[in-house]
Amino acid sequence: MPYRLLCVTAHPDDESGAFGGALLLAHAQGALTSVVCLTEGSAGSFRGEGTSDEELARIRRQEMAAAAKVLGITHSEVMHFPDGALDRQDFFELVAVLVAKVRAFRPHVVLTFGGEGGVNLHRDHTVVSLATTAAFHWAARSAIFPDAGPPYAPQKLYYSSPPFISVFQSNEGADTARVPHSLTLELGKWKEKKIEAFRQHVTQHGVLERVSSFIDKAFGYERYLLAASKSKDLLEDTGLFAGVTED
Repeated sequence: MPYRLLCVTAHPDDESGAFGGALLLAHAQGALTSVVCLTEGSAGSFRGEGTSDEELARIRRQEMAAAAKVLGITHSEVMHFPDGALDRQDFFELVAVLVAKVRAFRPHVVLTFGGEGGVNLHRDHTVVSLATTAAFHWAARSAIFPDAGPPYAPQKLYYSSPPFISVFQSNEGADTARVPHSLTLELGKWKEKKIEAFRQHVTQHGVLERVSSFIDKAFGYERYLLAASKSKDLLEDTGLFAGVTED
């Protein structure tokens, strides 16, 4: 049975820019990969040809579907929580939704953002980190959300460790505390594929232009912090599925 990996994001394009390398490498290993994106990205600063929030949401859904094909994602879905306002949603509701996704997909490994909010310190990213962390642990507990499916315990939780911080029209990230890393994924030949996936998000080409000086180096690797693991003997993490037991 192949390994299973779940990546939880906030906006279309996160799956490519932040996690594209991990998703590509997992797919190359024969793993089943799933991405759950909580918003449609309709409040984005870069809007392409989206003349309204509704139009932008439709376009960004299509862009994510195209990127998912490039990344070899087995299953991807975009939910309808409000972009730019995840910090004002009912936290219990967010966790309940993610617990149901974990129990349905039964991932061995879960990826999400760190608490700082990723490369642009976005509040939505921070909320996704917190909600995914709770869901990772609570999905195994039968007394929590008993109607969300049979309990299931993922084996590893990773936080993305951003290679740099770049906040749009602000320098507030210059001295921010950042997630350290315990695992570095060298993308090698997959680097260009990750860039190709990000380029499917045509509305977000302004993002690529804004950080173009960082891209050549930064897209060649991804770093992650192993935030939780069922393996008590995993002293040195050598890969996303290192120490994982098939079920």
